Amino acid sequence: MSLNDHGWGNQPGGGKRGGGNQGPPDLEELWRDFNRRLSGLFGSKGRGGDGGGDGGGDGGGTRMPSISPRQFGGGIGIVLTLVAVVWLGSSFYIVDASQRGVVLQFGRFKETTDPGLRWRLPWPIQTHEIVNVTGVRTVEVGYRGSDKNKVLKEALMLTDDENIVNVQFAVQYLLSDPQAYLFNNRHPDDAVMQAAETAIREVVGKSKMDFVLYEGRDQIAANTQKLIQDILDRYKTGILIRSVNMQSTQPPEQVQAAFDDAVKAGQDRERQKNEGEAYANDVIPRARGAASRLMEEATGYRQRIIVTAEGDASRFKQVLAEYSKAPEVTRSRMYLETVQQVYANTSKVMMDSKGSGNLLYLPLDKLMQAAGAATTAAPATVEAAPLPRVNPGAAVATPDAPPQSERSAPGDVRTRGNLGSRERGER
Repeated sequence: MSLNDHGWGNQPGGGKRGGGNQGPPDLEELWRDFNRRLSGLFGSKGRGGDGGGDGGGDGGGTRMPSISPRQFGGGIGIVLTLVAVVWLGSSFYIVDASQRGVVLQFGRFKETTDPGLRWRLPWPIQTHEIVNVTGVRTVEVGYRGSDKNKVLKEALMLTDDENIVNVQFAVQYLLSDPQAYLFNNRHPDDAVMQAAETAIREVVGKSKMDFVLYEGRDQIAANTQKLIQDILDRYKTGILIRSVNMQSTQPPEQVQAAFDDAVKAGQDRERQKNEGEAYANDVIPRARGAASRLMEEATGYRQRIIVTAEGDASRFKQVLAEYSKAPEVTRSRMYLETVQQVYANTSKVMMDSKGSGNLLYLPLDKLMQAAGAATTAAPATVEAAPLPRVNPGAAVATPDAPPQSERSAPGDVRTRGNLGSRERGER
């Protein structure tokens, strides 16, 4: 039976097949015919017979087993079941501790999932994206990989004093909002690169060249980080800038040698300045100390002189008061004290008695030594030998000296021992 022959309707020549069967063809018959033709394709020969017989080959041929529609339907069901299981199993996904999951429903944001084993509706209803939120990402500006691999288009910048500097730095950042990172910008990493370059050019453009190259590197890095973060927040990128690391700040290579010479000259100037300051710090304190010492000595001398003068004036007033009470006694006492002071500072005295040309030599130092030795040997009081009469007027002439009538009588002889004992008592 031909596959194109539906098995019903009029046959050629006006005859009817199957003894005038006018109904639809039998499905079992169609299936058997399909099996026979399939067996013929693989080299088997069918048996002769009517359309209701099974196809078969001769004794020497092979025959393929026939498949019933029920068996065929059961295999398709198993396959569909396996496909359904695999389709549903693809909905499970795992999110690590350092990651966050973003679920999309028909391409639109649905929710953000925490770490762990998660499940969503299968594709194409829902899909998911895994975003690493703790990993540190780095963007390099002005170089790639190492400082020697420069990118001059990004590194060369103009300062406020119209000088060109070569700045290389790296920006490290994290993801703070996975949803904003995935959906608010098409290329968020490129946005970080562009924001970093924009921020550093603005900061360097407002600074002097020496500030950029030397003392201001840390401040420039801090200002650049703040400005980058402001730009990214304004774009809603969901990115958090962690740090800005200045790798290198130097003048262009064409003027590097001249710039190094200028730097060395500046360093020599600072060194000499420091040496001068050290010398000044050594000399000035000593000079100030000497000046302070002289000032203190002068102040002490002035105070001493003032106090001495005041004491002398007070003593003179007291002596004057006593003198007014007893002039003769006061004059005699002053005379004796004066003579005692003069003799105390003299070891040799030459005396000339009045009315004769003989000179007397008094070795006072020897007499004092002898008197001291005698006193040490015998504790008892020993009188000194009587001295010749002395005319005080011949040895000392003072305006206040008492007249001859007021002086001691010729028989009044003063001994050296008495003078010495009096002097020692006054001291």
